[in-house]
Amino acid sequence: MAMMGLELYTYFRSSAAYRVRIALNLKRLSYRPRFVHLAKGEQHRPEYREINPQERVPALMDRGTVFTQSLAIIEYLNDAYPEPPLLPRRRDDRAYVRALAQIIACDIHPLNNLRVLRYLEHTMGQDEAARIAWIRHWIREGFEAFEAQLARHESSGLFCFGDTPTLADICLTPQVFNARRFGCELSEFPRIRAIDENCQALIAFRDAAPEQQADAE
Repeated sequence: MAMMGLELYTYFRSSAAYRVRIALNLKRLSYRPRFVHLAKGEQHRPEYREINPQERVPALMDRGTVFTQSLAIIEYLNDAYPEPPLLPRRRDDRAYVRALAQIIACDIHPLNNLRVLRYLEHTMGQDEAARIAWIRHWIREGFEAFEAQLARHESSGLFCFGDTPTLADICLTPQVFNARRFGCELSEFPRIRAIDENCQALIAFRDAAPEQQADAE
């Protein structure tokens, strides 16, 4: 078990915070959640801006140091608490896993997060139907690339890379949750669906799910 003192600034429906919760659970690290209600704008409060000037979640505090950006946080956890590893041993394989993770974290998720959707609504005047179509378009485009990568890579097993979860699975599962939340059609992505099912069989993933969080609504 971890030494005490980890604190995670989180919001139950944040995909980025969901990723870090999974990583902490896989590492069997105990942490204290600090809830930041994004829909109520609590991320814009001065006291939270002092913690994370980007005014987003997650932020992780470990031994007095604050870390931001979910992928950077997970990489930090993997270095600071090495077991179990969340990246493969070989350099080429690590690059592949990171590339899968970045399809989600860099190409899909940023286009569909709360600040973008609010901009589409309040500045661009897009109604709910248009915003949902926007979300579905970018998830579909990203999942097509993700599925194709899995299909051509010989290392795919129960998870994105082999038979143990990695950074790629940590990023994929929250995005599948979002896809289902917004009614995306997933039938054409059998590998993604199978991997997500295997992830959901693990308590580390189930306990990190939005509906399991104390701030869930």
